[in-house]
Amino acid sequence: MTAIALFGAGGKMGARLSRNLAASDYSVRHVEPGEAGRNRLRDELGIACVDVATALDGADVVILAVPDTHVGSVAHEIAPALRPGAMVIALDAAAPFAGHLPDRPDLTYFVTHPCHPPIFNDETDPAARDDRFGGLHARQSIVNAMMQGPEEHYALGEAIARTIWAPILRSHRVSVEQMALLEPGLSETVCATLLDTMREAMDEVVARGVPEEAARDFLLGHMNILAAVIFKHVPGQFSDACNKAIAFGKPTMLRDDWKRVFDADELAMSIQRIT
Repeated sequence: MTAIALFGAGGKMGARLSRNLAASDYSVRHVEPGEAGRNRLRDELGIACVDVATALDGADVVILAVPDTHVGSVAHEIAPALRPGAMVIALDAAAPFAGHLPDRPDLTYFVTHPCHPPIFNDETDPAARDDRFGGLHARQSIVNAMMQGPEEHYALGEAIARTIWAPILRSHRVSVEQMALLEPGLSETVCATLLDTMREAMDEVVARGVPEEAARDFLLGHMNILAAVIFKHVPGQFSDACNKAIAFGKPTMLRDDWKRVFDADELAMSIQRIT
């Protein structure tokens, strides 16, 4: 039985992982420094936490469900107690990409991250339709990267990833560098920024007199059909008027060099800020 030490087990992310791991065949040791997190695990899942030394004793895998700013310090703190061949799983590419993991060539470093349930899906269960984050009811895809370690360890890392993010739609293998392009590059720097701008735009038309409920319904409805066409989820094309609005809107709203957010130095700076 694979022994897993889960650090940050009672946090916002860790509690989700603890719930899914509780239904698995893995032997899990839970580490949570916060009293509120320990109480959550005890009251909601019936899980008792252990100290660091107990968790790491003979551990095959360590999962770092801790904030990006703490991944490096926690990894360096526990590294001396890890046996050669043990696997360290990070839940985000930021700290590994920034070089915050210990220099231990004898350890396996595996990175996994959820894609979250897609906007376009075929979920019929109400609970699944309302599971926006994933890891509970709605299927989601995941991305995985083997940063270092023997190739045969990938199967174990992916199996654990499929467990902690279940239920799974698809599992994709990428590199750590590609994962950094996806996040923070694609998902946060671009997608979150543009969505936040769209919310500001909605607030602006409301400030100019449009009823708020009408503005929200209009924007979210158009987001649905426009995204379905743009991402080729449904066949269709925009009207000439819409295409002209896009042609005018892009240079008005976006810098000509906006794609530099994906350049290696820009990604490195963004991740340095995060970590």
